[in-house]
Formats: sequence, C-alpha cells, structure tokens
Amino acid sequence: MSDKSNNNLYAIEARDVNLYYGDFRAVKEIGGLKIHQQKITAIIGPSGCGKSTMLRAFNRMNDFVSTFHLEGEIVFHDKNIYDQDVDPVQLRRYIGMVFQKPNPFPKSIYDNIAWGAKVNGFRGNMDDLVEETLVKAALWDEVKDELKKSALALSGGQQQRLCIARALAVRPEIILMDEPCSALDPIATLKIEDLMRELSENYTIIIVTHNMQQAARASDYTAFFTMDEDRAGLMVEFGETNQIFTNPKEKKTEDYISGRFG
Repeated sequence: MSDKSNNNLYAIEARDVNLYYGDFRAVKEIGGLKIHQQKITAIIGPSGCGKSTMLRAFNRMNDFVSTFHLEGEIVFHDKNIYDQDVDPVQLRRYIGMVFQKPNPFPKSIYDNIAWGAKVNGFRGNMDDLVEETLVKAALWDEVKDELKKSALALSGGQQQRLCIARALAVRPEIILMDEPCSALDPIATLKIEDLMRELSENYTIIIVTHNMQQAARASDYTAFFTMDEDRAGLMVEFGETNQIFTNPKEKKTEDYISGRFG
C-alpha cells in the first residue's frame, strides 16, 4: 500500500460486498458503508450477524480462514484491498487490530511494543517510540517504572491498553477493535472508551460491540447489522449515532435498540 495520505472524507469503504465461508454467505450485499476519517464507527447487532466477519474483512484477517472469500470491493486509498497485488501483511500496518481478549506477547511491556515496530522496519529511537505510544494509550504513567516487567502481570484493562499501544507503534491510520471491552470491568471499560475518543483525533476507529450503551456513548457513527432468513448478515441501517439511537429510520433498528429482539 502507498504511504500517501488519504484526502477523501472516508477512510475506507465497502462496495457491494458479500463475504463467504465456503458456500455459506456470512454477510450479504454491504454497500454504502463509508467509514469517516478520524471518527469512531460502531457496528452493532445480534450474535451471529457477521459483525466481526465484516470488521476482519477491513484488514484481511479473514484470509487466515481457508474457505473465506469475498465478492465486491473494500476500498482504501482508492485501491481495492483484495486486489492480487496488495500485500495483506503490509496492509495490516496501516489497518491495525485490537482483539476481544487482551493478547500481549509473553515478553516485557517494552518488548511488546518494540517487537512489532522492529518487524515493521522502525529505525528511530525505540525508547522514544515506546514512551510515545504508551502515552497515547494512557498507560505510561502506570508502567513507566516497570517497562521490563512481564506484560502478563498487568491487569486486564492495562493489557488491553498495551495491545492498543502495540497497534499504534506501527503508525496505522485505522484501528479495528473487536469487542475490546467485553472481558473488562466497568472502570476499565470507561478508560478504553475515553482512550478511543482521544485517539479518534488522529486515527479512524471501527469497533464491534454488543454493548449498545457503549456504542451510544463512544461512537460518532453506527451501523446496525442483523440476519436474514438464511442467517446471512446484512446491514439494516447506517448513520450518525445520535440519529440511529434516537430516530432510527428502520423498524428493525428501533426494535433492536429498544430491546424487543437480539
């Protein structure tokens, strides 16, 4: 992928996308999903509706599933990321991922950040990079005197912020978050939400969440997914979060938001 900055309003777009595992269509006919730059977009919906599959399509994490294939285009920097000449490893440098369960490496706090940066060719001052990313992840003040300590000794919330710092260390443009707070307590969850809001000043964030209160609190835009009769995920509605939660256009959205199903 090119290092050029994206001057468009949108960071990434899904155009007529269908996602398959073998013959099963997991997500169908996603068009009009245009992710705004330096905003937080939440994807909500009931279990099994393809939220995480859609999220992972944005940086080709689904490629690790041998039966996965995609129809349509996902466009980043005016380029379909599924074109044959796109290197998915290089792509993931620009579009990072934070998973549901914190997954720090069994290394020191310092090495968790340094390792990814080295792999991606970082040649600058590593001490400065570690400090910079830990500051951005709102973790520096808590760990600055314990950088050689094992990352596995941190609390769950601290581990998740370390994973965010690790993602930031390779200088991405987009950060994907797959239910990043589901394993955390309420206090740690609010810290992650506050951190997301700060990070959105410089990064585009897409988050999958089952927590509708979190989507309402933390996101600027919301996409509501559900399933059709064949259990294929589809996007019912996409818009500004305030509109989705206070004045949805579709009855299915209203029913889900109000707790009538899901």
